[in-house]
Amino acid sequence: MSSDRRDTPGPGGRDPLDVDELRRVLLLEGSVWTGLEVSASTTSTNADVVAAVGAGAPEGLVVATEHQTAGRGRLDRRWETPPGAGLMVSVLLRPDGVALPQWTWLPLLTGLAVDLTARDCGVTSGLKWPNDVLVEGRKISGILLERADGPAGPAAVVGIGLNVSSTPDELPVPTATSLAIEGATTVDRGVVLQLLLGHLERLYRPWVASAGDPALLRRDYLEQSVTLGSRVRVELPDGSTLTGVAHDIDPLGRLVVDGRAISAGDVTHVRAVG
Repeated sequence: MSSDRRDTPGPGGRDPLDVDELRRVLLLEGSVWTGLEVSASTTSTNADVVAAVGAGAPEGLVVATEHQTAGRGRLDRRWETPPGAGLMVSVLLRPDGVALPQWTWLPLLTGLAVDLTARDCGVTSGLKWPNDVLVEGRKISGILLERADGPAGPAAVVGIGLNVSSTPDELPVPTATSLAIEGATTVDRGVVLQLLLGHLERLYRPWVASAGDPALLRRDYLEQSVTLGSRVRVELPDGSTLTGVAHDIDPLGRLVVDGRAISAGDVTHVRAVG
C-alpha cells in the first residue's frame, strides 16, 4: 500500500490525507496507535488489516484509503462513497485481558466513538443499536467488526466508513447523510480522523484496563442512544421478526426488547414511546 499521498490533488478536488502530519500527531509514545498506512485505492481496509494480522502486525495498526471499492458494513451491506468524500479506515485491536464474550462491546464502543466525533464536528447525532450513527434518522456511518487470528493470537479488526463531504447526489440512498450535509464545522478528513482515533483510544483504554467491565461504557452509550424508549421492529438472523419496546442494553451489549435479549438483528425504529 502506497503512503505518498500528501502532495497530489485529491480525487474530485478533495484533498488527500496528509500521511506525514497524521503520523506525527497520532503515532506518539504510549499511544495505542503504532502504525499508519494510507492507500490510493483498495478493495477493503478491513481485508488489508486481516492480512496484516496474519502477518503478525502489532496492535494499533491504522489502515486508511482514499477510495474503497468493495467495502462492507454490518449484515454484509455494501458501503460506497466517492473517492476522497469519506473517511475509510480500519484499525487492529487486541484487548488483552478481556474475555472473548465481552468483545461484544467493541461494536458499541466504536459506534460511540463515531457519534462523539460527529458531535465534535458540530453535528447532533445519536446511536441506533448496535452502532448506527444517525442524524435525524439518517445514517452517517457504517461500522464492521471482524475477528482475525494470527501468530499473536486473536485480534479485532474494526472498520469504519464515515461520510464526510458527500453531497446528496453522491449518497446511495435518501436515508444516508454526511457531515457536510449536516453543516459540520469541518470536513477536513485529517482532522476528523484525529478526532475519531482520539475518541476510540479514550474509550478503549479504560475498558481494557477494567478487563472489559462495561459499566462506564454502557453509561456513556445509553446517554447517546436513540433506540431506548422506542418501539422497534427487529429482523432476526433466523428470518423471524420481533416487535416491541427497547428498554435496556444488558451487560453483554445486547438490546433488550420486551424482556428478550437480542445479540444480532436489523433494528427499525417504529415510534417513540412517551
